[in-house]
Amino acid sequence: MNDRPKKLSDEARVDALAIAPGWTYDAAASAITKTFQFKDFSEAWGFMNRAALLAEKMDHHPEWFNVYNKVQVKMTTHDAGGVTSWDFDMARAMNSFAEE
Repeated sequence: MNDRPKKLSDEARVDALAIAPGWTYDAAASAITKTFQFKDFSEAWGFMNRAALLAEKMDHHPEWFNVYNKVQVKMTTHDAGGVTSWDFDMARAMNSFAEE
């Protein structure tokens, strides 16, 4: 993807959060965050693998932390200075990966 997205307005971010279940806005980090919980480590790892493949394709990578069956994710677009449409694209994709 060549065109880098622009930081969302506060209103657009609030609207996008309304259709990204479980994600919250962290103003201090200028990011959206969510903790996913899985049955076991294998499911958590599979989720991370799927998200990593999409992140590489988009050239847009999450900040995350994994312990056993939990994956804490933070999404922000550093070069835009905050949350963009790409962060919500990844958030919705991760939500769908966690449901499968």
